[in-house]
Amino acid sequence: MTRNAVFPSAAAPRPEKVATTHTVHGIARSDEYSWMRADNWQEVFRDPSLLAPGIRTHLESENAYQRALMADTADLQQTLFAEMKGRIKEDDSSVPMRDGPFAYGSAFRLGGQRPRYFRTPRDGGEEHVLLDGDTEAGDLSYFRLGGVEHSPDHKQLLWSFDDKGSEFYTLRVRDLSGGQDAADLVPDTGGSGVWAADSGGFLYTYVDPNHRPCKVFFHAVGTDPRQDRLIYEETDPGFFMSVGGTRSNEWILISISDHETSEYRLLSASDPLAEPVIVSPREEGLQYDLEEGGDIFFVLTNADGAEDFKIMTAPAKDPRRANWKELVRHEPSRLILSIIGFQDHLVRLERKDGLPRIVVRDRITGDEHVISFDEEAYSLGLSGSYEYDTEVMRFSYSSMTTPSQLFDYNMRTRERTLLKTQEVPSGHDPDHYITRRLMAPAQDGELVPVSLLHHRDTPLDGSAPCLLYGYGSYGIAMPAGFSTACLSLVNRGFVYAIAHTRGGKDKGYHWYEDGKRDRKTNTFKDFIAVAQHLVKEGYTAHDRIVAQGGSAGGMLVGAVANMAPDAFAGLIAEVPFVDVLSTMLDASLPLTPPEWPEWGNPIASEKDYRTIAAYSPYDNVGALDYPPILAVAGLTDPRVTYWEPAKWVARLRDRKSGSNPVLFKINMDSGHAGASGRFSRLEEVAFTYAFALKVTGLEDKAPLS
Repeated sequence: MTRNAVFPSAAAPRPEKVATTHTVHGIARSDEYSWMRADNWQEVFRDPSLLAPGIRTHLESENAYQRALMADTADLQQTLFAEMKGRIKEDDSSVPMRDGPFAYGSAFRLGGQRPRYFRTPRDGGEEHVLLDGDTEAGDLSYFRLGGVEHSPDHKQLLWSFDDKGSEFYTLRVRDLSGGQDAADLVPDTGGSGVWAADSGGFLYTYVDPNHRPCKVFFHAVGTDPRQDRLIYEETDPGFFMSVGGTRSNEWILISISDHETSEYRLLSASDPLAEPVIVSPREEGLQYDLEEGGDIFFVLTNADGAEDFKIMTAPAKDPRRANWKELVRHEPSRLILSIIGFQDHLVRLERKDGLPRIVVRDRITGDEHVISFDEEAYSLGLSGSYEYDTEVMRFSYSSMTTPSQLFDYNMRTRERTLLKTQEVPSGHDPDHYITRRLMAPAQDGELVPVSLLHHRDTPLDGSAPCLLYGYGSYGIAMPAGFSTACLSLVNRGFVYAIAHTRGGKDKGYHWYEDGKRDRKTNTFKDFIAVAQHLVKEGYTAHDRIVAQGGSAGGMLVGAVANMAPDAFAGLIAEVPFVDVLSTMLDASLPLTPPEWPEWGNPIASEKDYRTIAAYSPYDNVGALDYPPILAVAGLTDPRVTYWEPAKWVARLRDRKSGSNPVLFKINMDSGHAGASGRFSRLEEVAFTYAFALKVTGLEDKAPLS
């Protein structure tokens, strides 16, 4: 294959190899770079300065190397950043949403990195700023706001922040009459809380040193957090836990789940210190979610073999499973994604034939209608409402060519009111772009959906470069929505493609099941099949395709690198989950026990061990001629720890053949989500796009008009 990129000459880091052998199920496995995992990783997440000097020196040498190899793209990065920034309305503002006497919204100021939150009188008027993210951030190198929730009496604001990137959020309470924060400082939380009905306190999840949300506490405003009342403790490390509320402020819901099983515990918001009541005890494979409905709960569940879910009801006074009654039957291949209950209506977001749709149901008559859209591929989002007793709900719409639009929808009259269209200050003409929905045949005959975007003047004769994005895990479907950033590639002749591989729920729940555990390799094979189909159909060529994925999508990129290195011109793996076997063998890590249903438990099962070992990117690095590779990570990432990509990059350089470089960019001040400011994040995108242009030989390509 022809390689297009020319990188400056520089000596790549060659870290020390320390012979280490781990034996599980009688199988010995060597890991010469295991020393990169800091023994004090929990402390490093809270204070990065505690990282061992030897590890820090190595990571800094990696940054020096990638800077040297990308130095000749500095001007290009600035150009890309300026283009992307120019497509953002710097003083953008949300459309305030009504709640009681006020309407609440958020906005940015010119040049601001973080949002400020405000409210106005219900029907409009002067804005009153409640919280300013830029002011709170000050000079900190990293600062991200978490949840922001006003109290039921509208007199207080519960807000949170993370100043390390490690996702240990601190909760604070602000008096909205004077704008001052109370002395209450609640550390080590999941980032949000739920107010009690009387606004006197709130429930929140405590995150332990291993970053697991294991306890729910009640905090009374104005008291010492060390005296907070324990409401519930989850002792099984294999389950996630969160706490939420209902819009009527009647109920507090403790949600406990892994990727296959769920359980809810209920409290009255008027009695938050009571013992939580179990709705239906956890039963392996049974999933359900609760939504308020006045004197009933709506239950979205896969009970009774409803693979793509159905909707049931349960009396609020006694919502045990024995009292559930079917309301909306299960329909195979129609996946119900979420529901929102109102006094007179029930709204559901579902996916059918690979596309999302919104269905509104009249609770009195049972009549249903679908909110229709015309484009071939698009993305929908339900914003709902702060209020339960309303006939107006809010949703968003976009496509790969159409900027995001926000609508208010009257569920009774069916009137659709456009509230806002995403502004692109530098200009955007949808007629300059073409979007397509393709179906790529996989090796076993399945058809993999592909969402495409390209400029109308891009030649489709196999000469166009292509950025192929994939994820394919946890049942997460990739929306075919509008992205201002990718236009910088599309305007330079790129085809931008999203591969909706198995492992997501893009074609229903079975699509997810067919891409996990012992069928995980379907995800990777689907992605390769999409690349091959794009070449066959004349959209691009293999030496013009750059594969990109993040987190579990980074694992996808790492896997296809081993399986089909000649299928790609370059690979971009962001916060990549590439050392799958080591992570799934380490029960102390934040996400390992809850992830076993997704990947398998190699500690308990030799079969799972061998399955993961057969595809784990780190374990399958070989003497292959890999294309240029860029890995990106954050030091304080609790989801995909920094040492996974660090080890992977080191092993790639040591074992690969050929002369193509492997670059590793690690942000020493951030975690899984990257830089915390909106413009800082664009700088990171500009860097990865400059890499994509470089490896396809197009760093000097001028944008199409």
